[in-house]
Amino acid sequence: MSKHILLGVSGGIAAYKSCELVRLLKKQGHEVTVAMSRAAAEFVSPLTFQALSGNPVLTDTHDGLGGGNGMAHINLTRAADVFLIAPASANTLAKIANGIADNLLTNLAAARKCPLAVAPAMNVEMWHNPANLRNIERLIADGITVFQPASGEQACGETGIGRMPEAAELADLLPDVWSPKPLRGKKILLTAGATFEAIDPVRGITNISSGQMGMALARACRAAGAEVTLIYGQIQTALPPGLVHTEQAVSAEAMYRAVHRHIAAQDVFIAVAAVADYKVKNSSSRKLKKDGTGQPPQIELAENPDILASVAALPQPPFCVGFAAESDNVLEYARAKRLKKNIPMLVANQVSLAMGKPTNQITIIDAQQETAFPESSKPQAAAQIVARLAELLGA
Repeated sequence: MSKHILLGVSGGIAAYKSCELVRLLKKQGHEVTVAMSRAAAEFVSPLTFQALSGNPVLTDTHDGLGGGNGMAHINLTRAADVFLIAPASANTLAKIANGIADNLLTNLAAARKCPLAVAPAMNVEMWHNPANLRNIERLIADGITVFQPASGEQACGETGIGRMPEAAELADLLPDVWSPKPLRGKKILLTAGATFEAIDPVRGITNISSGQMGMALARACRAAGAEVTLIYGQIQTALPPGLVHTEQAVSAEAMYRAVHRHIAAQDVFIAVAAVADYKVKNSSSRKLKKDGTGQPPQIELAENPDILASVAALPQPPFCVGFAAESDNVLEYARAKRLKKNIPMLVANQVSLAMGKPTNQITIIDAQQETAFPESSKPQAAAQIVARLAELLGA
């Protein structure tokens, strides 16, 4: 959904990242207007942001942009759906937290009607300064979204927390600010990707799952306000930022153990991962070599634990959502799977239309109804799943 984003840029070397952020937001279809502090203009030229955004750049509270009535600090926020300050310096955060409006960005923050989000960027010692941490707590208490800074090497040569998140992460997280929060307060554990069962140190049994559906669902749950824990196997896509916890578990047994370490605290379990039904019973610690006889090695299989069934069978199970990827008789097998595992909700899809692809065609099956959706992108399918999950949890 296209939005009008007002991007505030305060003074700091991280201002260069905001150039890429504008490009990514425009690529997503958003309208972007940039407002810069005077200090920010010493790091990046306003002309750069004008070229990237396609809009004039505001650099002073009383210049003629934003309506021509000298009230740009009011007019701009009325036209915006969200106001993001990235980077947000310690000085800017302190002023906003304490209601000071003595420059362009702080005037915009004080006069806004739209949601405000900030991406702090500062030296590690400045971040840990007690006054700064109090200001961060005040901003959060006031309903302002604070995108937590990253840790790493800083321009000053020191290493630690305080780096502004990368532009791609902010572009990923920003839609959460305006998204409805039907899953607010819910804790969701989600599995994703393909498991891998070793035959020897270099070979194994796996499948073509890319992890895209699981990552889309993790993002959709996060956007809906849930606290998301993600256990993932082999994936061919990036991990979403902003999750409570992420952990890789490559084999089915490792994933089983990881899930049961975290499941007690969860409200919902969504089993998206394509978990191998079987493991190699006689796996080798050394690479298997050809012996010249033309006979392949004998591989013995043993059944893997059923992660979803084990969670559903707990004395006090979370709300369980399963997936059924079938090559034929999709709905018939999916209905039987939901009943066999005794879970309230299952998502059925055909392997050829889903696994390893950016799109999916799903049918959501629960005790009340079956709803089939046309083929769509996996983020769209994830939104449909989350909407139905929220309905069932609300009921």
